[in-house]
Amino acid sequence: QVQLVESGGGLVQAGGSLRLSCAASGRTFSSYAMGWFRQAPGKEREFVVAISASGSSTRYADSVKGRFTISRDNAKNTVYLQMNSLKLEDTAVYYCAANVRFSYDSRRQAAAYDYWGQGTQVTVSS
Repeated sequence: QVQLVESGGGLVQAGGSLRLSCAASGRTFSSYAMGWFRQAPGKEREFVVAISASGSSTRYADSVKGRFTISRDNAKNTVYLQMNSLKLEDTAVYYCAANVRFSYDSRRQAAAYDYWGQGTQVTVSS
């Protein structure tokens, strides 16, 4: 079992920045891949970014490439999502997810992930 707790969401103006955190517990954090997804009202959950167990490999959705940065601190069992140059269309509930079967998985499907956090709301205003 893995427990994931996100934090750091909030209200920010367009062009601003936020950093989300996701604290994990329950299994050896440094052994599995992590990802961030988001879900806007009335839309399906969509892939944002994935990171390997070591942090050396990442894959970003085209919509956030160059603006968002994922990182992880395996000593703190935490993965981060630094979001810069936020746009109105980034408004969503953001979820972190754990894929405990692989040290890296570049798939974008939510079904590839085994455990999910409760989500944190990010609202970008004009």
